[in-house]
Parts: sequence; structure tokens; C-alpha cells
Amino acid sequence: MALRIRRMSASLLLAVLIGASAPAAPEYDLLIRGGTLYDGSGDAGVVGDIAVKGDRIVHLGGKAPGSAKQTIDAKGLAVAPGFINMLSWANDSLIEDGKAQSDIRQGVTLEVMGEGTSSGPLTPEMKKRAVERQGDIRYPITWTSLGEYLEFLTKKGVSPNVASFVGAATVRINVLGEGDVDPNADQLAQMRSIVRTAMREGAMGVGSSLIYAPASYAETPELIALTSEAARCGGMYISHMRSEGDRLIEAIDELIAISKASGAPAEIYHLKQAGQDNWGKLDAAIARIEAARADGLRITANMYPYAIAGTGLDASMPTWVQAGGVEAWIERLRDPQVRARVIAEMKAPGKGWENLYRAAGGAENLIVVGFKNPALKPLTGKTLAEVAKARGKSPEDTAIDLVIEDGSRVGTLYRLMSEDNVRRQIGLPWMSFGSDEEAAATEGVFLKYNNHPRAYGTFARVLGHYVRDQKAATLPDAIHRLTALPARNLGLKERGRLAAGNYADIVVFDPAKIADHATVSKPAQYATGMRHVVVNGVQVLKDGEHTGATPGRVVRGAGWTGWPGGGQCK
Repeated sequence: MALRIRRMSASLLLAVLIGASAPAAPEYDLLIRGGTLYDGSGDAGVVGDIAVKGDRIVHLGGKAPGSAKQTIDAKGLAVAPGFINMLSWANDSLIEDGKAQSDIRQGVTLEVMGEGTSSGPLTPEMKKRAVERQGDIRYPITWTSLGEYLEFLTKKGVSPNVASFVGAATVRINVLGEGDVDPNADQLAQMRSIVRTAMREGAMGVGSSLIYAPASYAETPELIALTSEAARCGGMYISHMRSEGDRLIEAIDELIAISKASGAPAEIYHLKQAGQDNWGKLDAAIARIEAARADGLRITANMYPYAIAGTGLDASMPTWVQAGGVEAWIERLRDPQVRARVIAEMKAPGKGWENLYRAAGGAENLIVVGFKNPALKPLTGKTLAEVAKARGKSPEDTAIDLVIEDGSRVGTLYRLMSEDNVRRQIGLPWMSFGSDEEAAATEGVFLKYNNHPRAYGTFARVLGHYVRDQKAATLPDAIHRLTALPARNLGLKERGRLAAGNYADIVVFDPAKIADHATVSKPAQYATGMRHVVVNGVQVLKDGEHTGATPGRVVRGAGWTGWPGGGQCK
């Protein structure tokens, strides 16, 4: 039996050696023949077969005996576990279109949501405000808890699996509203109870987004208290840290302190060094993380493979002016004295807030891409400098005017990062990946605004541009950090690896051809090179085209009470 083997995990080697001699000849639902199997361990690929029956892998390795209802010829192609999007904003897009085209066409089989805010739990007032603030994608909110939201998605029908953290800001708003206030002892107890309930519903842990109001009002002890509840349920802490720029190292120290005090593993959302003055901090950031890991803490990070960030104009203004929510923010901006103070602070280093306007180095490095107001949509894709020039106003005045006129934070791209640093981060052994975007489509409502190109290109760009072309990581290692590493960090059961008995979340792609095509000016372009995608044993991508299938399920954390014997909440 001729095998192309350099290195492989022991389980895969055993499967290959015994596969050809298996005595039974079962009928399979799906048989993937002759591909190069990368099981997610990080070991080199080996040519073999995968057989699927129902929603499980039942054979992995050498030539599978028997026949199948459907066979895929994977000769010359890579076969891997489905990719995990560690930072997904598919919350709304999956309601609009459950097919998740931009992600499925890149091999994503699990969307992990909950960066700071989550789609539950919601009070009646939170539901009302959320509906009022909706943009182009509009829908009624019929659920209350986080668990109900996830079940709503899968009952409606979605192609990928879905999971979520409970947002620390969402928990805070449930009890404290959107103001700059601290919880008293009773309120903090309520907040802890909300986290525990969400963990029992299957949340992965607590997610925070500490540069944005009202999340920025939470102090470290509050975050430790909430994360301690997640830790008692086997969950983790994941954070858009308090700073990714001027106070990057201090923010990493806070994340490490939260992990250590709570007992929860911790992950950094989209690790970056924002602003040219901070590009030289990557060595110190890596050193801080690796020192914590050496001390026994489970500290990891994720990233998107672009040197341009995507957020809103709220990240260009101090958080004090945003207290109370977007409506209160806009009302304050109408006051000439408040406006003058905000403009002065936009031009200076952020004191107690993350000033991405200044970090970007100028209005020409801000691109406005997401408006609610139809009258402003023609500005989509223009730089803030271009809009300001056309209006005959300063960029700072223009930014304030746009927020007022649109009634929103205004989706904005910021040119912030060093390409050299992005390339270097790609190869870090504790780095996984997330799009920080919705799962969009090149049609319908999704064309009313521009996404960051990462919505259509994150995972293909990692494998194509950075792995194949730039040699920033090896293919087996990159696959490991797209699959098994995030699955282990999340504590997932029977996902993230190709193994007999695991769920059949499988991707088949051409390593020589996989590529991203989305650009800042033309983001709505699907990636290519992904041939087949299987979710829970059902093919959702066939020969590069979506089948329309929606077999996605809720993937739950260790605290879920539905596990045999109950969840891990102590």
C-alpha cells in the first residue's frame, strides 16, 4: 500500500494502516476518496479516504471498504476539518440569509459570536431599542435569552453551526443600562446570575469589547466577577481589549490578570498594534503572552489577515460623550460646547479611551462604508477626508455631522496596522482566526453597504496569500490553527478534528488555487478554491457552489445543562 507520509498523528497512522484490511463493507452516505487528509493535529497530510454515515465520520485513513450513496473524488485536493470563525458578526446576516455564503465558500463550518455584545439575554427595553437601531437588515426580535436566539437560528435554518459568548456589555445593560455607572453589590450579583444562566444555556464564556461604550465603563473587578462565573462552568474569557494601540501592553496585562484571578482561559480578539507609533510593540506583546503561557495560563489570540481595521466613528470619539446609548450621544453632539470639546479630544492622544482617529494618522485613512440613511449611501467607500473636502468642513466636524445625520455609529474602515506585523502574527502557534464580520452574500440587502473585505476573504487569504504565497506558516500548521486549536480553546466536544466518531464537518479545497478576491473598493467578491464543504454530514458546498442546505446546529459550551449528566457549572 503506497502512502505519501512525512509525519502524521498516531491515530491517523493507525487508521491508514488498518483501513485497507477492514473486514466490513458498510454503506456510507458520503465517501471522500483519495484526498490528502489533514486531521487538524498540525501533522503532515496523508492520502486516504473519509467515509461519513449520518452526521459522523465512520472511516478515516486508507481505502474505505464498501460503497456510498455519494462519492467525492478528492485526488490532488486537501481534506480538513471545517474551519472555525472565532470572531463572527453573523448575528443579523444569518437571520436575513441563513446560507452564510461568504463564509461557507471559504470553508467555515462554525460561527462563534459574542464580541462584547450578544443577541441575548434581552430585556423588553433592550429589544425595543435594538429594533429601533436596526439598519438595512430588519427583523422582529422574538427571543429573550441567548439560548433562545441560537435555537431560533437553527430552527429557521442556517448552513453553518453557531455558537456564542455572552457579551459582558449585554449583561451590563440588562442591569445597569447604557450609562457610565458602577454596579453595587446587589447589581453585580444579578450580573453574575445572568452569566451563569447563559453558560447553562451553552454560552462559550464571557466576551468583552472594552474600547466601546458602555463596555468601556466596566472596571477590572467587574470583569473578573463575570468571568469567574464562566470559569465555574468550564468557559473562557475573550476580549477586544481596552487598548490595541497606545496602551496595548497594559491592556494585555489586564487580560492576563482577569484570567489569573478568575481561573478562566483568556483569548485576545483580533490582536493588532494600532497606529504607526505602536507597530514596534509586537515583540513586547508576544513576550507578555508567552510569559503568561509559561506560567501555566491558557492565553491565546485570534486575528484577521488584513492591515486595515473595521469599526465605527464611535472609535474616533471619547466614550464619555457616548454614555446612555447612541441617541444620547447624538443629542450631546448637537450642543456646540460639547462638539467643541469632542473635536479637541479627537485631535489629541486618547486619555482613558482608545482614539483610533488619531491612531490612523489622518482623515485620508478613514473610509466610511456603512450608513443607515439612504441619503448618505452615495458616500459609501469615500474617505473621511474626501467627504470633508466636498462639504467644506474639517474632518472632525464632518465625522460628527455624519453620526448625527445617520443616527448611527457609521461603519468605518481604518488604516492602522503594519503588513509586516500581520505576516508575522500569522505564524504564531497560539493564533487562530476570525473574520470580525457578518456572513454576507453578493446579492440583495448586502449590496446596500460595503463590508470590510475580511467578510469574503479572511480564511482564503490565510491559506492562499499568507501560507502558500508568503510562507508565513505551513499548510498543516495553518489548518491546525483554523480547526483543532480553536476547538480545544473553546472546549468543544467531537469537533475540530478529523477522527472516527467526530461530527462530519469537513472541507475539501485546492491549496494551489484557494484565493481571496475581496478588496476595500469591491468587497463583495467570493473567495475561490474551496470545492466542497460538509456540515454535520450534509453537503452545503458542491463543486464550489452552495447547495442551499441548512444543516447547522447550535454548538454549546461545557456549562450546558443538556449534556449527559448535566453541565459543568459548579
